[in-house]
Amino acid sequence: MSMSAQLGIGFMRALSHVPLPLVRGFGAILGRLLHTVALPRRRVVDTNLALCFPDKSPAERRRIARETFVFVAQSWLDRGWLWHAPPEVVARRIKVMGAAAEIEEIAHGEAPMILFAPHFYGLDAAATGLTMHTSRPSTTIYTTQRDPMVDEWIRVGRARFGNVITLNRVDGIKPIVAGLRKGGLLYLLPDMDFGRDQSVFVPFFGVPVATVPSLSRFSRLGRAKVVPILSRVVKSGYEIEVLPAWQGFPTDDAAADTAHMNQQLEGYIRTMPSQYYWVHRRFKTRPEGAPPLY
Repeated sequence: MSMSAQLGIGFMRALSHVPLPLVRGFGAILGRLLHTVALPRRRVVDTNLALCFPDKSPAERRRIARETFVFVAQSWLDRGWLWHAPPEVVARRIKVMGAAAEIEEIAHGEAPMILFAPHFYGLDAAATGLTMHTSRPSTTIYTTQRDPMVDEWIRVGRARFGNVITLNRVDGIKPIVAGLRKGGLLYLLPDMDFGRDQSVFVPFFGVPVATVPSLSRFSRLGRAKVVPILSRVVKSGYEIEVLPAWQGFPTDDAAADTAHMNQQLEGYIRTMPSQYYWVHRRFKTRPEGAPPLY
């Protein structure tokens, strides 16, 4: 148990009592500082934006980069109140909106459903907001953190409300598919570079990108419909938009399904480009013979 982890978690607990405008103001200052000093990460963001938005001016891309670091900091600090503030405070700051039929089904349905939650900065708020309003068993997959205390804090935070099962990536697909077939929800974030193994190369903003075809695979194996969930950081907290379920998905072609996922994701990102997780090296794994981009 590291002292720094203990102090950090203590700070986040204390932050849960601070008014939201002050938390967000502190996040804005911290984000601007990170944009200035975190040079390796800023280079990743700048590279991603240049690849995905060649049509935007350098000044516009710089603005998006500065904003994205602010959202990184604000969404991280928001975990203090998401996971520690009284439930009524959390409920007041998270507004679930969008497709009424899908919202009702998430809350009270019995059919298997995958919530496709791309890496927008509000994804933890989306998980919290949705699990507050359903008793359906929901599964989420997470990556283990280096510090066991931080790992436990994140795992417990994500399972704060509802009936949440947290699985590690190494647990395999059997418990995931079993959960779906019992009529559960799966909160899935498949839009990251998990390496060459089990990935397919499909376009993302016109660039071939290694993408795991897990959305197609789990949808087929679990006989589950796919409902996209978009999370937006707003002044009052978060807006969680539930979109209509995809029609004609999955098909028998996992690569085509994965290309469709990326294409849909591009459209979502264009509505709020600075809120996507550009700090991730999304183009790290390259097709055979292609030069590295970072």
